[in-house]
Amino acid sequence: MMDEADEEGASVTTYVVVGAGLAGAATAWELARRGHGVTLVERTTPANEHGSSHGSARIFRYGYPDPFWTGLVVQARDAWDELEALAGQRLITPTGSLDHGADRRPDHLATVMAGAGVEHELMSAAAAAERWPGIAFDSDVLWHPGAGVIDAESSVLAMARLAAEAGATVLTDWPVAQVVPDGRGLRVVSEAGAELRADHVVVSAGGWLPDLLPTLPEALVRRVPRLEVRKEQAYHFPYVDDASGLPVDGWPTFIHKIPEIQVYGLPGGRDAGFRGQKVAEYNGGPAIPSAAHSDGRIDPANRERVVAYVRQHLPGLVPEPYAETTCLFTNTPDENFVIDGVAGITILSPCSGHGAKFAPLLGRLAADAATGAAAVPPAFRLAGVAA
Repeated sequence: MMDEADEEGASVTTYVVVGAGLAGAATAWELARRGHGVTLVERTTPANEHGSSHGSARIFRYGYPDPFWTGLVVQARDAWDELEALAGQRLITPTGSLDHGADRRPDHLATVMAGAGVEHELMSAAAAAERWPGIAFDSDVLWHPGAGVIDAESSVLAMARLAAEAGATVLTDWPVAQVVPDGRGLRVVSEAGAELRADHVVVSAGGWLPDLLPTLPEALVRRVPRLEVRKEQAYHFPYVDDASGLPVDGWPTFIHKIPEIQVYGLPGGRDAGFRGQKVAEYNGGPAIPSAAHSDGRIDPANRERVVAYVRQHLPGLVPEPYAETTCLFTNTPDENFVIDGVAGITILSPCSGHGAKFAPLLGRLAADAATGAAAVPPAFRLAGVAA
């Protein structure tokens, strides 16, 4: 859908979506296929390395202690199936997933999965060790085969392409400086001074949101929960039996939670040549003011903690990382998402390092919130905003 121009020369559109990561691309696609005029703007390029949606390895899993979240994953899986069919490509590689460690409470997770109708198996540490000898288990283990690895970058690009095919305009190298109500709607102003006009703006800026929030209307800003951006650090460890350099089959994703540390791991995908497992300490990096302050550097102390963990708990990996990377977690105090707004602006912040698996569903929820088509779950509403 081509933009029109008003008498001042600024572009005019119905919806502007700020941020072409997983959530923003999903929202632009959903709004466009519902027939709305949409412009999706991205400060650099979709799924770029300065945000939270780059690379080929994110976990898709059903393991949550709260039935609300597991039920939401079930809905998200249906949305992913539709996306893959329309995009004509596989975006989630099946691997299955393991949950273990006393603090992870595998037995409780099994009860939640049973209630949601999710296939799973609860087994002893000894039984799990026979099936996955590369992992050392210290508790009962929950296995659910429906989990997998999301190719985040390919998913963003697929949804941006589908949005464009449905009529959306995608603008790259368009960093947003502010969103300004002006009596006729909203002006979205770039750092270079370019403008777009919109009836409604969806702000899906990820780790850049703390910088943009102060430019938004106070009536909205004061209701947004405190956001903490953390620099997550992940390491790729080669498989012990990968002497041929070929992919090693049979490694699942996993979450292991013990008092000393919470670690997650997953097959590393094409980012690291399919040679090993990507392993990270959950929220193990430093807090930073926003994405603008992420330097991409690894904290040596964090690397040492994760290497020590691999040496003790993952005998199937060589405890020497052959690649390492950083990304951003934008955390809310309760780890809930924010999908709500006031005065024609919707904040979309699928926070706290667990939003990727919901991406196409988030687009539906954000489109509902922005258009008023349906209410979003109460857990995602801003304080003090009427339903």
